[in-house]
Amino acid sequence: MLELSETLISIFLGVGLAASVGFRVFLPLFALSLSAYFNIIPLNDSWQWVGSCFALITLGIATILEIFAYYIPVFDNLLDTIAVPLAAIAGTAVVVSTAANLDPIVTWSLAIIAGGGTAAAIKGSAAGTRAASTATTVGVANPVVSTVETGTATALSAFSIFLPVVAIAIVVLLLIGVFFFFKKVRNALR
Repeated sequence: MLELSETLISIFLGVGLAASVGFRVFLPLFALSLSAYFNIIPLNDSWQWVGSCFALITLGIATILEIFAYYIPVFDNLLDTIAVPLAAIAGTAVVVSTAANLDPIVTWSLAIIAGGGTAAAIKGSAAGTRAASTATTVGVANPVVSTVETGTATALSAFSIFLPVVAIAIVVLLLIGVFFFFKKVRNALR
């Protein structure tokens, strides 16, 4: 029973961080690195390098650059274009790095579907929101969108690390919101 709960918590942690990756690619990776560095969460053996001082510094710099890059008009939309595939990769990686007590086939399947899929769905929705903001406000509201995304990524990363059960509930609500967002967009295009 203890092993099952440990496995579920590790999956919730990974999927929560993957959802956070959908808002900011590097911030959840930095949070994961910071947590591993201070031994707050365990990582799989092959992912121990994420908790190294070098990874922590590198991901910290990447996080700062990414956050500020989203405040530059026009560049924010360009960044969204490359961030969707990066989010899928990073979402997959965080689930693989945190999943515990699972067969490698199950781990990778879960990571690709739940981690990569969640991150890509949320990043796609966020990119759509930014595109709509650019089109309707000529980019004036984009800094507000960027601030909300960064705040959401920070809060969801913290919930994922410290309260993974709450994080998974937030992820489910986010995915329901993404579903209705895409349904509304599809209906508007008809």
